[in-house]
Amino acid sequence: MPPSLAWKLAFAAVLMAAIAASACARAPRRAADPAELRRLVMCALGLYGVGGLATLTHHSVLAAIVYATGISVAALAAWLSRGRDQEDPPDGGSEPVDEQPPPGPDGVPWWDWERFERDFRDYAQRSSADRHPLGR
Repeated sequence: MPPSLAWKLAFAAVLMAAIAASACARAPRRAADPAELRRLVMCALGLYGVGGLATLTHHSVLAAIVYATGISVAALAAWLSRGRDQEDPPDGGSEPVDEQPPPGPDGVPWWDWERFERDFRDYAQRSSADRHPLGR
């Protein structure tokens, strides 16, 4: 195997390990500040731009190093974004939302329809009295 191919394969393996580590490694205990994450991503994009410029000017070794640095910074930002604060729920999701009211003793959701209708009629009478000051 030619030496140029060997170092390229080793370089690719290291970058793949960095990306895999950012996705699979244990998440940090604390969440990173979103502003810091944005800065890291902007730095990675800047490094990609510099790598592109180095590629256009035929500096392939420099371009590879700068691209690799950009990929590593992006992988670091991805790993840091996985951290969570102490008040986050342990499953990482949102709080559960009940679709229906809790069931009564017989398993049927409890709802007092008579009270609802009384309250609704009272509300309708009050709002019609407010609209018609003379009580019509």
